[in-house]
Amino acid sequence: MSRINDVTFEFVDLLPGELVDGVVYVSLENRTVVHKCCSGCGERVVLNLSPAGWKLTFDGETISLSPSIGNGSLDCNSHYWIRENKVEWSSPLSASETRRSQAANRSDVVSHYDRPVNKGIWQRVRARWRKL
Repeated sequence: MSRINDVTFEFVDLLPGELVDGVVYVSLENRTVVHKCCSGCGERVVLNLSPAGWKLTFDGETISLSPSIGNGSLDCNSHYWIRENKVEWSSPLSASETRRSQAANRSDVVSHYDRPVNKGIWQRVRARWRKL
C-alpha cells in the first residue's frame, strides 16, 4: 500500500476490529479516533481525544486532528497532520524527538488535570445553595 493523502471518516459507536485504509473512525462515546497509519504500513493508530490530548474538529463535511500524528514508535516512523480530510506530511521524527514529544504530552496531561479548582466559584455556589 502506498501513502494516503486523503481520508474519509466514519462516526461509530464501537471501534471496528478491522480497519479500512484511508478511513478515520471516530468514537465520540469512547473519545477515541482510530485509523490505519497513513504511511501505508498498515499499523493501527489510536488517538485519545481529551482536553490535554488530541482534538477533533468537525466542520460538517471534514475532520481535522491536532496536534500532529507522530508514529515514531512504528517502523515507518511517519509524521503527519490530518486537516480537512487531507494528510499533510511532515518530516519523520527521530527517536529522541519522539521521546521528547511523549514527555511533553505527559507533562501537558499532568498540568491540565493538576490545575487548582477555582475556589471562588465553588464558594459562591455553596453560598447560593445555602440561601435556598
